[in-house]
Amino acid sequence: MRYFLGVDIGTSSTKAIITDESLKIIAQAKSSNYNIEMPHPMWAQQSADVWINGFIDATKSIMENVNVKIEALCVSGLYGGSGVPLDDHLEPLGPALIWMDKRATEETKWVKENVGIDKLFKITGNYVDPYFGFTKILWLKHHHSDWKKFNLLLSPKDYVTFKLTGEIATDYSSAGNIGGVFDLKEKNWSDEMLSILGLSSHLFPKRILPSDAIVGNLKSEFASLTGLKTGTPVICGGIDAAVATYAAGVEKPGQHVAMIGTSMCWGTIHNGKYLTPKMVNMPYVIEPDRYVYSFGGATTAGAIIEWFKKELAPDKTLQELEEEARNIPFGSEGVIVEPYFMGERAPLWNSNLRGTIKGLTLSHTRAHIYRAFLESIANSLKMNIDVARKTGIPLDEELFVVGGATNSDLWLEIISQTLGMKVRTLNSSLDAPIGDAKLAIKRGM
Repeated sequence: MRYFLGVDIGTSSTKAIITDESLKIIAQAKSSNYNIEMPHPMWAQQSADVWINGFIDATKSIMENVNVKIEALCVSGLYGGSGVPLDDHLEPLGPALIWMDKRATEETKWVKENVGIDKLFKITGNYVDPYFGFTKILWLKHHHSDWKKFNLLLSPKDYVTFKLTGEIATDYSSAGNIGGVFDLKEKNWSDEMLSILGLSSHLFPKRILPSDAIVGNLKSEFASLTGLKTGTPVICGGIDAAVATYAAGVEKPGQHVAMIGTSMCWGTIHNGKYLTPKMVNMPYVIEPDRYVYSFGGATTAGAIIEWFKKELAPDKTLQELEEEARNIPFGSEGVIVEPYFMGERAPLWNSNLRGTIKGLTLSHTRAHIYRAFLESIANSLKMNIDVARKTGIPLDEELFVVGGATNSDLWLEIISQTLGMKVRTLNSSLDAPIGDAKLAIKRGM
């Protein structure tokens, strides 16, 4: 029997699983939680050592509990926005501005006025918003004191892979998700857009690989730190949402998945004929020349649930809050939450939106408000699906949900009722790591 390791560098922790070649889970582990740095309102950043420590923590933990040889490992990760800036010695010059960061408002305005939405969409297949990595990079160009020392920008999982192997590469989904500088049709960096934006090609990895390609082999330094074997092949991986979509079995048009964790990403695949700037569009993690992965979502999903618990119910567990809310009827008796606590990305593309709670009366309770929070994410999910259908993207009448939301029966019931769809889940909430293992197995076949 052969065994494979899948590791996902998440926004708040790193998860790892070991599976056999039939994708049966043999072991799983999770790193300690780590924080998002928010030095100013609407800013969100993380330092590269957080991801490295998360990888070591999760991988060492899982390898201590098994005695198997890992044939290959694959790493996926959160959308790292700008990526971590590296100098000539490939050492970090500062934190990465991650997907949640919304500081690049002036840069977004400049692109709209000086590049134009039509031209941008024609080349990149994407819109412009502070969400996208290229606007964050423009912000760094204008504000980072060491900008002239920037030699390379690497996404979280690409940085981890670089440290593991010494090799520099990215995959098609990660490159496409930067937006702005990636030509979706040509599947490469756009010289025209780089010139217009005043960015150099040396900032981006020269190697863009399929997600199931081997980037390199594990160095002895990290083998000794984790319990893995020196020389273990390291697979390229991809953006966590797309990898989680693959984990759920999406391999043909019509199938679609919502990954609900800190944020919510809903996505599907198609042949590239159904592009809309209201969605984020990138090559898929399998058959990138054939399929485009289009997704939208909610910037704050599980994040607002955690906020609710911390600020409004610190004495309760999430399970207790769910039991309270279960007795509240659908619609929360008029309480409505708008879940835009950090603005909103696709399909609304408005970083100025803010979270609100509306419709409160003296008869409402904490349980009403909590249920309304759950319903708000279900409504965001419906909005994304409605946009995709209007664009012409074919969708099945069945939705897969993966991620932390699968631990809440009530949340899944609300999603099913809101969408009028059957909702299915994986047997495990370890979504992206399963996709990583699938990619490693695919390479090893």
